[in-house]
Amino acid sequence: MTQIEHKYLLSLSRRVIKKYLSERSVLTLEQESLPSDFLRDKRGVFVTLTINNELRGCIGNLEPEKPIYQAVIDNSLAAAFYDPRFPPLTILELQKAKIEISILGPLKKLQFSAAGQLANYLKQKKPGLLIKKNFNQATFLPQVWLELSEPEEFLQQLCLKAGLDRESWKDLTLEIYEYEVEKFQEGDSKIGG
Repeated sequence: MTQIEHKYLLSLSRRVIKKYLSERSVLTLEQESLPSDFLRDKRGVFVTLTINNELRGCIGNLEPEKPIYQAVIDNSLAAAFYDPRFPPLTILELQKAKIEISILGPLKKLQFSAAGQLANYLKQKKPGLLIKKNFNQATFLPQVWLELSEPEEFLQQLCLKAGLDRESWKDLTLEIYEYEVEKFQEGDSKIGG
């Protein structure tokens, strides 16, 4: 993606939240108004809000269900107002909030014959992970490695997030998918926002 696309999506996210806060209406766009055709591509997208480097909302979709620009609109609203971990964002909080957008690459299923083999692989690569078992699933974006740098702890916390036992990652029937992200946020010097 280009810096222009990064800047456009960050601005779009902030405009969407601001409009909803002031008018209780959802911003809509015509595809012709987009600065590039790439923003019409369908991708997984996460929008993360932080205040003073503390999480304030994070919602996204792993599957490429919607065009990037529409996923940014929908997930910006969801992160600001519908993340069940937080009350709805206020106007004062929006002034202090920093927006980060993650555009996901395709999911790739991982196959391992031993838990230690998986841990070693993750220690080297540190990708985003999705785990699934029956109806339980959870994901951590690659950014979470900054907080949970040891593979065992990363996997344990991901299992707990999915509602599984913390050692479920050692069960070879667990489905594990990796993915890469292109992330950018307000205040990145290369974006100039």
